[in-house]
Amino acid sequence: MPFIPHTEAEAREMLDTLGLSSMEELFAEIPECIRAKPLEKVPEGLSEMELMRLMRERAAQDESGLRSFVGAGAYEHHIPSAVWELATRGEYYSAYTPYQAEASQGTLQTIYEFQTMIAGLTGMEVANASLYDGGTALAEAVLMAVRAHKGKSQKVLVPESVHPAYLRVARTFCGAQGVTLESVPFQEASGTVDPERLGGDDNEYAALVVPQPNFFGRLEAVEELAAWAKARGALVIAVVNPTALALLTPPAEWGADIAVGEGQPLGLPMSSGGPYLGLMATTKKLVRQMPGRLVARTVDTDGKEGFSLTLQAREQHIRRAKAKSNICTNQGLAMTAATIYMSLVGEEGLKQVAGMSHTNTRRLVEKLTAIDGVERRFDGPFFHEAALRLPRPAAEVGGALLDRGVLGGFDLGREYSDLGDTLLVCATETKTEADLDAFTEALAEVL
Repeated sequence: MPFIPHTEAEAREMLDTLGLSSMEELFAEIPECIRAKPLEKVPEGLSEMELMRLMRERAAQDESGLRSFVGAGAYEHHIPSAVWELATRGEYYSAYTPYQAEASQGTLQTIYEFQTMIAGLTGMEVANASLYDGGTALAEAVLMAVRAHKGKSQKVLVPESVHPAYLRVARTFCGAQGVTLESVPFQEASGTVDPERLGGDDNEYAALVVPQPNFFGRLEAVEELAAWAKARGALVIAVVNPTALALLTPPAEWGADIAVGEGQPLGLPMSSGGPYLGLMATTKKLVRQMPGRLVARTVDTDGKEGFSLTLQAREQHIRRAKAKSNICTNQGLAMTAATIYMSLVGEEGLKQVAGMSHTNTRRLVEKLTAIDGVERRFDGPFFHEAALRLPRPAAEVGGALLDRGVLGGFDLGREYSDLGDTLLVCATETKTEADLDAFTEALAEVL
């Protein structure tokens, strides 16, 4: 469908017909708080030449040569060259499934393989390929749990140690539908949730969200938290990192009913903030509550193997009132890249990536905490991120590190007012001993 904007003369004619003086007057009935603001850093219309120049300048910023130790939801992993050489072949340029979906067997097989690998990583029985990112995946999981809850509760418990951006997305998605997300504080010493301090009666909550690892990189007592939820009739929503799942117990084994997460670590580059890829897996029992579409392997009337859209509970396919969600992009290109990445590295390769990431972060923490005034903010095991308390505000330290060519971590004070002196650092398998030493030397100079 072509985009045909109105000319100024046409807009003026429309306003005159309506007896209005301006566009602002036309939209006056829309509350100011929900009206879209001008997009920051997005310029007005540009010529092709100006646009290409701007794109080159911004792309160059992604290759600044800085050593990055920032995680906080987006992780720098090595991406084998073959991933995007294959994903950007012409066959995948239109990875969106057509309306005659079964005519696109290659696309359906790719989705099927992706679903199968995500189900394998999480240990769950069913996975889809339909979500924008980790935040929307969590929001859809909350709505799934509310629909499926036998007690018909509209309340869900969410620890403060869940990724803050995910939580904001979930509140935006679910708040307008009458769902309440109640916060669960983390412990001051450990940065994790204490299962014994959770309150609530039977069937009071539809679900408990359990991040593993949590936003601070810490490992939660997932089995105890899941047991607490099960004992009170609540479902368990796991928020997981797919790389970590190569080493950690799959959520299905510790009691999760729904597992969601961000697929960016699986072969997607850190490209100025996206695109990302939402992951979701669940049990057969809840499959009809799952948003999006599912692809399955089958045989035709001649016994030949093929792939078919099997479940499509969106408004495009069924009555709007019966739809579970209208989300169904399948993030085709990102999903294709993730499928190729997982196929290339395999189970053992993913374990190596996870193991090296954990080892490098542990080594980094050892080096940084040897500096006077630097200490771990939370006790206990972590995966590939750790929170460090500094003797100066983390925002100041981060700026000074940047001047020395180091992206030194995420300032937790941006999200937690009482953690302004805490830096969340991350080291993946991409970091060498020289990188760790360079960060250590830079931080020692800054402090």
